[in-house]
Formats: sequence, structure tokens, C-alpha cells
Amino acid sequence: MVQKFEFQELDLKGAYLIKPFYAMDQRGGLVKDYNIDTFRANGIEHNLKETFYTISRRGVIRSTHFQLIRPQPKLMRCISGRVFHVIVDLRPKSETFGQWRHFDLRGEAPVCLLVPAGFGQGYLVLEDAVMSYKASEVFCGEGDSGIMYNDPDIGIQWPFDLIGGEDKLVVSEKDLKLMSFQEYIEKMKQ
Repeated sequence: MVQKFEFQELDLKGAYLIKPFYAMDQRGGLVKDYNIDTFRANGIEHNLKETFYTISRRGVIRSTHFQLIRPQPKLMRCISGRVFHVIVDLRPKSETFGQWRHFDLRGEAPVCLLVPAGFGQGYLVLEDAVMSYKASEVFCGEGDSGIMYNDPDIGIQWPFDLIGGEDKLVVSEKDLKLMSFQEYIEKMKQ
């Protein structure tokens, strides 16, 4: 069985859901989730500069993260496990500013999410998971930022029931101190 790349642009302009190249035979399978020529042929400029992974246990929530300096577009894929992945359009001049979409990403169903510059992204880990990040900008610590996972103005509807309730969340100290969406709006006016 061979599955070729398929690209679906989302209603949040610049974001894509991508089915990677996938080949399977009696030995197992091969997944190719990035090819610069294939991406360019589909109108996507994503020049890979950095690759990293997160390893998270069930209940971990990674709030809406982004970089204010040198925004970091990312091609993301769940390698193993399962996450409820969210993207938020944080581009102030965008028609979809402040809107979010969610995706059920699973290791056994290879699909990628292209998160463009100017978007925030985060996820709730539903099963112990490994997430792959392929970024087209190098991480910039002084520009690292985010918005609280429970911000009422963005209003993400996290499926806490799938981890046994909100009291089962594992939240980093850093994420507990993130800004609100209103603080983000004020910061962008400066």
C-alpha cells in the first residue's frame, strides 16, 4: 500500500492538514512527512531549520505557545500516542484573528499539521505521546511566549473528560504564568 502526499489548506489561511507519504508492506512501513520539493510544488515554503520532539505523559497540557521574535512555523506530527492539538490564529490583521481549530492527532494515523508563523499552538495529551516538530525558524528563547490554556476570550474547549477531569492536568510552572489573550492584544498594539 502506498499513500502519496495530500495537502488540505484549512479555513485559517496558511495552515494545512497534510497526509504524508506512507508506504507499507510485509516488513512494516515508511512515513515521509516532509519533502521540500513536494511542499514547494504545493505552494508551501517550509525550509527546515530545526527538528525536535516532545515526550509527554497523559494529562500534560502544553498551552498556546508561539514566538514573538522570529516566529517559528512548524510542521507537527504525533509519532506515538494521541493528542488533542489546537492552533490559534494570532495574526492581528487576519480575518480569523483569535479563532482556533482542533485536531485529533494519533501515532497510528500519520497526519501532519502545518502551523504557520503568527499562529499559536498547543495540545492536551490524551495518551502518552511523542510529538515531532519540524521548524522553519530556529528557536529564539527571548521571543518565547504563550497564552494561558484556559483563556476565556479564546475559549478553547479542551476535552478534559478524556483524561479524567481538569484536576488531572499536568501544567508546567511556565505555562501557569502565561499571558491572557487581552494582554497579547495590548502587547501587539505597542
